[in-house]
Amino acid sequence: MYDTLSNFTSSLPELLQWVGVMLIAAIPFVESYGGSVLGIIAGVNPVVAIVAAIVGNFVSMLIVVLTAHGVRSKVSSNREPKPETARREKLRARFDRYGVAGVSLLGQTLLPSQITSGAMVSFGASKNAVIVWQTISIIIWGVVFGVLATLGITVLR
Repeated sequence: MYDTLSNFTSSLPELLQWVGVMLIAAIPFVESYGGSVLGIIAGVNPVVAIVAAIVGNFVSMLIVVLTAHGVRSKVSSNREPKPETARREKLRARFDRYGVAGVSLLGQTLLPSQITSGAMVSFGASKNAVIVWQTISIIIWGVVFGVLATLGITVLR
């Protein structure tokens, strides 16, 4: 899959490769960290690749948060809450233990930011807090992996 995504980015005209990186980073499980690495491997300038990956991941996360907030607002005003599934209970326990900041910063090691952000909003977390902490997380992960990829490629050359 990563070869296909990297080839997709490489196949675009040089002036549009950043758009490919943005699209790739919007995919759950690829995220800003994967998008920045794939962009750098595809030959995109590291700064451009990192920024494009962060923007792509941010936009997809923002869409999920705003949608989840809208759905939660409509559903919670009209009905009684349903019992939670085992998976949702586990996610809620982690949320209760680590809070919005902890889940945002560490959650990407287990699940994509889109899933964790949507889950946090559905649990009742402030959409603004989720957006702020997910943005911080997306930036940190994208920059760290982008720098590591840049250093790795520099060492290999």
